[in-house]
Amino acid sequence: MTIKFLHLRNFDIFSQLQIEEALIKADADSWCIINEGSPKYIVMGISNKPDELLNLAKIKEDKIKIVKRFSGGGTVFVDEGTIFVSFLFSKNHLPFSFPEEIYSWTDSFYKKIFDSPLFSRIENDYVLKDKKCCGNAQYIKKDRWLHHSSFLWDFNSLNMDYLKIPKVAPKYRKDRKHQDFLCSISSYFPSKENFIQKIKEELSKNFKVEMASLKET
Repeated sequence: MTIKFLHLRNFDIFSQLQIEEALIKADADSWCIINEGSPKYIVMGISNKPDELLNLAKIKEDKIKIVKRFSGGGTVFVDEGTIFVSFLFSKNHLPFSFPEEIYSWTDSFYKKIFDSPLFSRIENDYVLKDKKCCGNAQYIKKDRWLHHSSFLWDFNSLNMDYLKIPKVAPKYRKDRKHQDFLCSISSYFPSKENFIQKIKEELSKNFKVEMASLKET
């Protein structure tokens, strides 16, 4: 079973989402897409409402671009300190049709990457102890599914001021401000390269990993 591996660096998240949407809707192969960072963006889930979740005046003042994913999930601020990891699978390879089935697989996968008792999933977030280090979103169709994750390699707490505290939030958040609710993963790995290499090595235990380029998307 082959999985195509596309490694991007500082690639615009809007362009990445366009590639993913095209692949999930019109391609038959399975993919792992990793992007180390993006210019500053606000990324929203398909049903998120900007006036409820964003400090729009500050965003306009600082000229931060806003984009909506074609998938669900919450609202996040992303920049060069974000590592995006997306899995796009044909159900012929991994026949999952429900969110919890996908999470069960990704939970097991990422626990091997982190190899730490502090790493776990709470609701739809990956956490270290009780702080969120990664948000997730999914898209499921008849013959394919997608799971994309945004890991905080590092983050500037001041950028969290672009986001309001959502009215509907995970219970474990306990009304904490963004700065007290989030954490980075950089102290758990020697480098970004090491984190990404671990993902590639883990994939190679179950799939034939085929390196891909943008020309193939």
